[in-house]
Amino acid sequence: MSTIPRPPQPPNVHPLLAQYLIQLATHPLRTKAFTSATFSFLQEVIGSNAAGLPPDPTSKNASLATKAMARFHINSKALKMALYGFLVSAPIGHYLVGLLQKTFAGKVGLKYRIAQLLASNFLVAPIQTTGGSSSDAAHALLLFTPSTAFLASMAVINGAKSLDEVVRTVKGGFFSVIRVTWVVSPLSMVFAQQFLPMEMWVPFFNMVQFALGVSSPSVHLLLVS
Repeated sequence: MSTIPRPPQPPNVHPLLAQYLIQLATHPLRTKAFTSATFSFLQEVIGSNAAGLPPDPTSKNASLATKAMARFHINSKALKMALYGFLVSAPIGHYLVGLLQKTFAGKVGLKYRIAQLLASNFLVAPIQTTGGSSSDAAHALLLFTPSTAFLASMAVINGAKSLDEVVRTVKGGFFSVIRVTWVVSPLSMVFAQQFLPMEMWVPFFNMVQFALGVSSPSVHLLLVS
């Protein structure tokens, strides 16, 4: 009975990280989906606490566990953010990256790196703003999932009831969010190109995205507004 060959374990990394990278190579979409869901959930919980948002009201007869979850913002919105990461962010990034990879497959050199950077920032990132494993610059940039899909999803999560409300949210936040992507993602990509092996790019960009969402008041306030 034939078996799927096991990807080689990356050298000089923690065993848990090595196992994650193996899963990423073997089951890329599934691994990205669970990663995005986890980070989206934690980003909402930590960001809400860091922003000092008031906890959801609870009844006097609520259990201690219910009150604790409300106090620390472990609520339905955090679960919705996890669903956004699993069902929207990860699949969009995965398939758009694949398309971009095919476009630039076999092309090397500075001009192609610049072309990838421009395509990611001006073609793909805006689509995801309206909605990020690979070994190239395109995927690194797509791990920053703000823009159309992001804003539309946030509008629905925050209670938008009509298409007009979703459109207003996208129009109102598009350029504020895309500017963050245009500034942070190229700088992070240059750092990764210079100092990190390719197999470490996906965890690195996941962590940058997570840190940005948690630490930036403007980004988090956009999420909760």
